[in-house]
Amino acid sequence: MENPQQTQIPKVKLGNQGLEVSRLGFGCASLAGTKSAPLSHEEACSLIAHAVKRGITFIDTSDLYGNDHESEIMVGKALKQFPREEIQLATKFGLYITEAGEYRVDGRPEYVRKCCEASLARLGVDCIDLYYQHRVDQSVPIEDTMEELKKLVNEGKIKYIGLSEPSPGTIRRAHAIHPISALQMQYSLWSRDIEQEIIPLCRELGIGLVAYSPLGVGFFAGKAVVETFPDDSESHVYHPRFAAENVHKNKVLYTRVANLATKHGCTPPQLALAWLLHQGNDIIPLPGTKSPCQNSPPLLIVLNFDSPSTTNSQFLDLPLRDVFAAFNFFIALTQAGFTRN
Repeated sequence: MENPQQTQIPKVKLGNQGLEVSRLGFGCASLAGTKSAPLSHEEACSLIAHAVKRGITFIDTSDLYGNDHESEIMVGKALKQFPREEIQLATKFGLYITEAGEYRVDGRPEYVRKCCEASLARLGVDCIDLYYQHRVDQSVPIEDTMEELKKLVNEGKIKYIGLSEPSPGTIRRAHAIHPISALQMQYSLWSRDIEQEIIPLCRELGIGLVAYSPLGVGFFAGKAVVETFPDDSESHVYHPRFAAENVHKNKVLYTRVANLATKHGCTPPQLALAWLLHQGNDIIPLPGTKSPCQNSPPLLIVLNFDSPSTTNSQFLDLPLRDVFAAFNFFIALTQAGFTRN
């Protein structure tokens, strides 16, 4: 088995139940064609291996992603290239699309078990490290769902339990049945509503946070601002920020971020991830991509925001409060290509 020298991206604890993950995760939603054309299995395996070899060992997928659960199948194939104990594998259940194209949620205990067994088979593993309920089923008491997940932990089929986009009340009720290790929530410079209640609650209960769409669904990578969406992408249909009537206003925000990134010798995506990484070691960004720069070396960026010229005062009209408070930090990134999710 090939054993390439890996980039030293640090490991951090996610929650207080014992789970350790790489400081940056890799989201696999786009690989199987979520809102865009899928990659081939060979391309997806190569891309996942590219991330893992550079130290990003926290791999996230879902049984929702792709036709016939293709993302899980791709991830399972890719991870056969590496020792199982080197990978932190996360997947999700409970959200699916009907034949009519409508999203549905299901948190019934029998459905939880059925989904877990199927994911284990597709991924080709005996145990899932982190198993999320993708969306909470309002018709099923969260206690019932959690009791089944607790059984799966006791049976050794999953190690840690997570929730995605739950309310504070649901978090407390679920956590009372079995400790929640992580929440997966949308969090970025653009989407910050969870700062008021969710993040303080996570820290109170010892729950880690995995931030999906850390680049604002590609906005901080310049999508719809400096480049157009690919022909096979539907992101601009689902997100109002990319609607024609909003792009002009949003371009002003992007330009200010881009100018600051240029000043510090990095790209806007790197600056956006830098800000997110600085929010705490208990917050793990989960970018994704379909097109890494395969031949580019790992990139280490050092940003020092100590200058009086980079204070909040010049950004008071932006939704970026506290972005440029004085701090020093190191960011281990792999490629500017991690820019899609």
